[in-house]
Amino acid sequence: MRAITYTSFGQAADVLKLIDVPTPTPEAGEVLVRVATSGVNPSDVKARAGGRPGVTKPPFPTIIPHSDGAGVIEAVGQGVDASRIGERVWLWNSQWQRAFGTAADYIALPAQQAVTLPDTVSFDQGAILGIPGLTATHAVLAGGPVTDQIVLVSGGAGTVGHLAVQIAKASGAQVLATARGEAGLAAARAAGADHVFDYTSADLAAQILDATGGRLVDRIVEVEFGMNAETNTTVIAECGTIAAFGSAKDMVPSLPFYPLMFKAVTLDLVLVYLLKTPERQAAIANLTQLLEQNALDLRIAETLDLQDCAKAHDLVASGARAGSVLLRI
Repeated sequence: MRAITYTSFGQAADVLKLIDVPTPTPEAGEVLVRVATSGVNPSDVKARAGGRPGVTKPPFPTIIPHSDGAGVIEAVGQGVDASRIGERVWLWNSQWQRAFGTAADYIALPAQQAVTLPDTVSFDQGAILGIPGLTATHAVLAGGPVTDQIVLVSGGAGTVGHLAVQIAKASGAQVLATARGEAGLAAARAAGADHVFDYTSADLAAQILDATGGRLVDRIVEVEFGMNAETNTTVIAECGTIAAFGSAKDMVPSLPFYPLMFKAVTLDLVLVYLLKTPERQAAIANLTQLLEQNALDLRIAETLDLQDCAKAHDLVASGARAGSVLLRI
């Protein structure tokens, strides 16, 4: 089968190679999926570039990148119901702590990591569900229903943030979102945000509280925890939750501990790879329900061919995209 591989860290064009490798055979408890679409995420790009702290070489001799994807089950291993053959599925954690991900014609992985894809959802859309979809769903709904709550989504024009706005709105929340520039603000508003704000504003907290009539925010979905710590501390309600999935612009943030403690704020540091089984099952169930309700606009910025994987990585690394970057296998 065809596969994109790398054996060392480096620039995408230098290390990503399209080669032929043996098609895997599903072991006990596994399924073999014919990949239709592979999703390219920032975490895939950072892993290939050697951008994870403390990691000096790839964890496996040869790596096929990408954790997200969608396709059709073509074979099953021992212990897996043969009726799953022919099932359309989307995949999660395909390359998390594993050597071989979805940038290939086929992937064999544990059966539970292949989730039924609703008939109304395309393979391209399915390839967005693993990291962006589960992160957004967990960040919004992990604490339970948000009906009649105020949810603030930081970075509402980003891939995860754009989904989080839609999820919160479809779940009955009043939704606030931050973004930057006319296009970003328009994207967050189009996703369903009731109020949008430029996150570079010096009086952002005051603007947020003015929009809510002084009511504090119940839940914050945060992409830049360190940069927004002071604002979030000001606007968060007592016993509120900050669900943070990133802090790239301030990787060693200072924490206003006592102001947060005296509001009894919960900090939920969201790493979708490490969700416990009940948390993941809940996120998958919520995401499936949203998909079946046609409540989500799964934005796609660009779809490329497998051989253009390096270009796809560079597009994601640039940050200049409005939606996901995919590889059509």
